Amino acid sequence: MIASPLVTEVPFELPKGYVDAEGTLHRAGTMRLATAADEIYPLRDPRVQNWPAYLIILLLTRVVTRLGSLREINAGVVEGLFSEDLAHLQDLYNRINGLTPQVLTVACPHCGEVHEVEVPLLGG
Repeated sequence: MIASPLVTEVPFELPKGYVDAEGTLHRAGTMRLATAADEIYPLRDPRVQNWPAYLIILLLTRVVTRLGSLREINAGVVEGLFSEDLAHLQDLYNRINGLTPQVLTVACPHCGEVHEVEVPLLGG
């Protein structure tokens, strides 16, 4: 059996896009898999300690490796995202890092009724 290569970066396209100070719209980007350090180091940040909801901002600054032609992805960029785009990136982060259970559509072999079944996370 040939092992598939580990995919560590995933392309994405934001639903609305980030508009920079010059008015340029940035929608296409890439996100890499998170490391333990990505999840641990932001917890030391005073912004997260004072406001835990800020954690996702710092997580995304660490794992979004490209967004359009921006040279840097920093907290200001992530703070400037439209809510729909932030939610999109949060969902992508959770999916690629195995934090969201997978849902499969299955049909009952006896009655044929279709159901959605949640496949639990490993170790969960």
